[in-house]
Amino acid sequence: MVDTFGAPPWHGWARMVPELHVSDIATSLGFWCNVLGFGIAYQRPAERFVYLERAEGAQVMLCQRNGRFETGPMQAPLGQGAMFQVCVDTIEPIVAALSAAGWPIYLGPREVWRRTGEQESGQREVFVQDPDGYLLMLASSIGRRAAASTGGR
Repeated sequence: MVDTFGAPPWHGWARMVPELHVSDIATSLGFWCNVLGFGIAYQRPAERFVYLERAEGAQVMLCQRNGRFETGPMQAPLGQGAMFQVCVDTIEPIVAALSAAGWPIYLGPREVWRRTGEQESGQREVFVQDPDGYLLMLASSIGRRAAASTGGR
């Protein structure tokens, strides 16, 4: 019998999906599913592996550390130097879930506008670290506007 439960992601396979090595799969699942709102697309319990996705299409894989594919020392917080942006329809339910769970917020929530070519793109965002210290930016779009003039040529 194959140790697989669930089905491929309902949005199809994303072209790039991070796999995060975690210390305890149950603790990570509690955070990613109960706080951030991801659901399990499928899992392989014997491998302590899950493939998660959100309704908007974000996908991530979690695997409990087993020594494979660890290219260097694994020191907390994990993912140093990397930040993962998760685009969601609205951050407010996530901020409420973080608060209800007593989960510390790294930065935000805040509204920012960033130049993207000849426009500015706005988003509401909040930054948190997962149980292993991976830094996540949860962001929702608030629209676009003309870029502010920079003067000169």
